[in-house]
Amino acid sequence: MSWLTAPLGAITTILSGTTPDSANPAYWHGDLVWVTPTDLGKLGATVISTSARQISELGRASCNPALVPKGSVLMSSRAPIGHLAIAGCDLHTNQGCKSFVCSTALDGEFLYFTLKHRMADIQALGSGATFVEVSKSALEAFEIRYPESIEEQRQIAARLKPQLAEVETARQAAQAQLRDVRLLRARLLKTFFAELDAAPKKKLGDHAPTTSGSTPSRGNKQYWQPAEIAWVKTGEVAFAPITTTEEAISCKALAECSLTLLPPKSILIAMIGQGKTRGQSAILEIPATTNQNCFAVMPNDTWDPDFLCLWMQASYQDLRDLSAERGGSQAALNGALLKALEVPAPDKTEQQHLVARIQAAMTEIDAIERASKTSLEDIDRLPRRVLAQAFEE
Repeated sequence: MSWLTAPLGAITTILSGTTPDSANPAYWHGDLVWVTPTDLGKLGATVISTSARQISELGRASCNPALVPKGSVLMSSRAPIGHLAIAGCDLHTNQGCKSFVCSTALDGEFLYFTLKHRMADIQALGSGATFVEVSKSALEAFEIRYPESIEEQRQIAARLKPQLAEVETARQAAQAQLRDVRLLRARLLKTFFAELDAAPKKKLGDHAPTTSGSTPSRGNKQYWQPAEIAWVKTGEVAFAPITTTEEAISCKALAECSLTLLPPKSILIAMIGQGKTRGQSAILEIPATTNQNCFAVMPNDTWDPDFLCLWMQASYQDLRDLSAERGGSQAALNGALLKALEVPAPDKTEQQHLVARIQAAMTEIDAIERASKTSLEDIDRLPRRVLAQAFEE
């Protein structure tokens, strides 16, 4: 097989998009497909023919976005870089996408798989202070290899499609298994704590010391160097014991920035966070401080720390539902809501017995979850291997 090398600008025409004025309703809710990086990111197939928002003829005329012909390859060039699809119809895009219209020397499906194979190199071209973006000029200069025969290009693409489709099917199955395992854990926790429906309940804030933290000024280097005290962010509160943190603060920050040094066995709850973060909890295994979006319950005489941590995990969806209507544009928990929680409070011996039973029941589930995660990680590495093999000379 004879291979050639050329910059993308020599074998494709690269188009950029635009966005009509969002404040003008006459520009929107039309019949013209208008693709954004978000549309590409949500794509479950190679071909895209729809979009979350569509523009009208007036909207198109107002900003004149390039017409992307059917069969062109689309790529998100910012926020984030690298989502790919093939246009299943004539469409338009916003400025966060670049579209590649192939010359007669290049097959569109082959280019799609080539860009997927070379995406790490393309992402490395990104630059920008406000957001990272790959420019049109950088893409035009980016060189790819391709068989001289377009028929051979099509044969490579035809082999890759079913192989990568099988990988995607396996990935979805592994994700479903992982969701099922986590759902089973949540249901078991609910079942165990249902045994305490008749137990006395106490308000969390009345029987345990609680606090939240703060974020020392990033502009004051003395608050971050030397890095002496662990500092927890909400993203690190994820249903697993916290033994290390990504960042640490100085003793000076602890003294000056409304921070409390939390002892081990404190329970942390994430009060805000995108996606699944809000409402997640974790037990602290080291002395640490937190940012302002973590709520902390310190060790106390009313609740065994492991019992309280498991109860918070069992209450995850309840906490999310409690905070769904709060926080303005972003749902959020707050200290008042969490302090008002009515928590079962049997004597500590009964709490510890329940913890032991739960931990015994969870041992097998934990093993299944670890195996599911390992399987998913292995599957996620497969596309790179399949593509690497296909593009070997």
